[in-house]
Amino acid sequence: MESYPSELLLIAFVAMLAALLRELPSIVRIPVVVLEVVLGMLIGPHMFNLATPGGMIGTLGELGLAFLLFMVGLEIDFDKIRGKALSLAVGGWFLSFLLAMLCMFFFNSIGLIETPVMLAAVALSTTAFGILAPILRDRGELNTDFGKYMLATAAVGEFVPLMLISLVVIPAKDTFLHTLFMVTFIIFALIVANIALQMRSSPLIEKLAHTMQSSGQLPVRICLLLQVLLVTLAATFGLNIVLGAFVAGMVVGLAIKGNEGELLRHKLDAIGYGFLIPIFFIVAGMKFEVSALWSAPLAPVQIALLLALMLLIRGVPLLLYKKELTPEEKLPFAFYSATGLPLIIIISEIGVSSGLMPQDRASILVSAGMISVLLFPILAVKLRGKFTLPW
Repeated sequence: MESYPSELLLIAFVAMLAALLRELPSIVRIPVVVLEVVLGMLIGPHMFNLATPGGMIGTLGELGLAFLLFMVGLEIDFDKIRGKALSLAVGGWFLSFLLAMLCMFFFNSIGLIETPVMLAAVALSTTAFGILAPILRDRGELNTDFGKYMLATAAVGEFVPLMLISLVVIPAKDTFLHTLFMVTFIIFALIVANIALQMRSSPLIEKLAHTMQSSGQLPVRICLLLQVLLVTLAATFGLNIVLGAFVAGMVVGLAIKGNEGELLRHKLDAIGYGFLIPIFFIVAGMKFEVSALWSAPLAPVQIALLLALMLLIRGVPLLLYKKELTPEEKLPFAFYSATGLPLIIIISEIGVSSGLMPQDRASILVSAGMISVLLFPILAVKLRGKFTLPW
């Protein structure tokens, strides 16, 4: 117990340092998520061994994971992405997933990338909605056609993989019970979502808003209660807890749409991105086995190959966007779509903890995800309007 205060102090310092480094003037602005993971690696047991990802630190990391998915669900605005943008995103994701399954089956069969096919295919077909949304917002592209299609692609690229890893990859019970529990959870979530929609126009929302300036902070506490409720329900039903957190975020997002919900969003942002979420990424870095990157002679080749596969897999849906995107928008769209660290970390951790993925394979997969977040958004911004595909 005596070690917790010093380790918490170190984690808090690292979280602050990552945000500070992100704001320093530089030629290349590194995403804060990458800085958090890298600094976590440095202080972790596999490098300088200044802190370990167990005990209270590990618990805070799990809370950070739940809050990360809660905030991702909260960010999804179905009013913006519904219609053609959503249908293209869904069709494009399944096209990506099919290609990912074929690629991983081939590379597994020849022994070049020996990773569980389903887990790797899901990981490679993800898109980091939580990272891309702020980038598009800062560039003023959220309300453009490009931004609308990109947000739809990113939202589907996080939601569908979450559903898949809960439904298919890690069922905790037999098929019938697992399906029954999943249906029950969905029905309960739909009921809660309907209540949230009804509350949007209710005078109760205005009354709750008045407590935002008091020490009670009732709307914040209700959001946290809903998140814990759905996470607990998902765990009880043998589903992955991240699904419960994600659905809780979507439900809250339905209830607080409009200007009235902005203050609540800011407060939830502060709790998540100011406290819990950085701890999750720092802890993920602490668990990262750096030695796995040179333990096998093919590790650098595997990382480079995974990066190329991510770009190919998430770029192939461009075939569906012939009329929706201009030729100069297509390559940046592919680079944005292939950005996928947060869910790759989550899927890798699930794979390792469930015994489906060796730690060294998970480290290589996470390395590819880290480089994608560091490199792909920068290339997308640089290429925006400067390079035209011939189709």
